[in-house]
Amino acid sequence: MAISTQGTILKITPMEAATEENTTVVAIKSFPDLGAAPAAIDVTTLSDSVQKFIPGVKALAAMEFVANYDKAVFAALKEKEGQELKYSVEFGENGANGKFTVVGTHALAVAGAGLNAAVDMKITVLPNGEITVA
Repeated sequence: MAISTQGTILKITPMEAATEENTTVVAIKSFPDLGAAPAAIDVTTLSDSVQKFIPGVKALAAMEFVANYDKAVFAALKEKEGQELKYSVEFGENGANGKFTVVGTHALAVAGAGLNAAVDMKITVLPNGEITVA
């Protein structure tokens, strides 16, 4: 069954128990790939007729989320910049269609814009581990 991105949110919570008061919910406009392929380690020998590979380390790059600029949300996220937090992308209400979580730190910026454009903010997460799926 296919699902729509409508209703997808980003929840940012502290490492300790999350509460409604210490959770920041961001209505995102876009999200990055929620996973990565492992590096290919070449194990080809001179006797092989084709290249052979084994999987290496997964390379999760910086993950960029885009949202409409909101002064209150921006201020809340700015205070948490550089702290190790949990970042969860939830599909559907309360993640009914999937919840992808990663631990990391973030940097925040207001995106450049032009005439007749919405002002966006970018949340760039540097992951510190694998993405878990619930």
